[in-house]
Amino acid sequence: MATDTGAWAVPALALLLALAVDRWLGEPPARWHPVVWMGHYLGYWGGWVQRHAVQRPAMNNFKDIKAFWLAAMVWCAGAAMVSGVAWALQVMLHSLPWWLVGVLLGLWLKPMLAWAMLKNEVLAVDAALSQSLAAGRTRLAWLVSRDTATLTESQVRESAIESLAENLNDSVVAPIFWFVLLGLPGAALYRFANTADAMWGYRGVYKGQNWDWAGKWAARADDVLSWVPARLTAFLLWGTSLVWRRSLLGGMSVDQPHAQGWLRSFSLRQLRFEAHKTPSPNSGWPMAAMALGLGVQLAKPGVYVLNPAGQAPAAQAVVQAVAVSSKALVTLVPLTLIAIFVVAMMAGGGT
Repeated sequence: MATDTGAWAVPALALLLALAVDRWLGEPPARWHPVVWMGHYLGYWGGWVQRHAVQRPAMNNFKDIKAFWLAAMVWCAGAAMVSGVAWALQVMLHSLPWWLVGVLLGLWLKPMLAWAMLKNEVLAVDAALSQSLAAGRTRLAWLVSRDTATLTESQVRESAIESLAENLNDSVVAPIFWFVLLGLPGAALYRFANTADAMWGYRGVYKGQNWDWAGKWAARADDVLSWVPARLTAFLLWGTSLVWRRSLLGGMSVDQPHAQGWLRSFSLRQLRFEAHKTPSPNSGWPMAAMALGLGVQLAKPGVYVLNPAGQAPAAQAVVQAVAVSSKALVTLVPLTLIAIFVVAMMAGGGT
């Protein structure tokens, strides 16, 4: 990274290589996967926190301050180790030729990105659902934390599409965003925070453990780190869906009532309105963009209904959602390369 060229060429090469490896080779074996290691750390120390937490639902404004601070301490220690190791690996490369630095950095960045696995898991739910409702429910349980036993066929599709939209941010856009800003330590820190939120960030009791206060730090940290990327993901899906839906309308004139109705409903103002319906400050944005883009309704019973004017997801809705997400990723790549160049110039990496 000693040359001016390397200041922007290294992260650009690393990103392109990481995406290429993700596409053609997928995930590394679990025993070598850094995110799996993060999960082991969080699982072990999360159990330790739970042994000190009050194991009953929060009531009468009870605050389990001890569990909160123990979990915060464990989170901070893990975040420091993850980002510190990533920083050390990145520093070790400084004396190498820029192209070799880019290759090695790309190989280390790859485990922080998981588009191919996400796409395959969502399509696997759709394939299982085409066999039977029971098979679809079972496969969906691999992807979501909610109870799938009583979901209808439409609700299985809704859940798969919601998970795709939310995890497009968590597994692709957000790690890339933090990589552009902070390099490999930024991407690693985000994946640690997101994994902690996935394992700890529950409201109340989950699987017999009370995370109401023990998981609060992890949930809030993920909210902060995901705030900008979630909105970027939504805008990517919004713009991509707008172009894609115009082509889907085929030869229909935009003067026709059906086309006009969709174009009026699919506005940034409507996107913001729908995104604020979810309890999470972030996940509602990509999910709302997907719901509006596909013209479907996405709901979590008793919690929210996104795009209530939309139709229930039909048989091809999951495949269409994957297509929109793929196009959003294609759009993201050149935008990211431009951002890498701009960040390098602002940091004094070029002339």
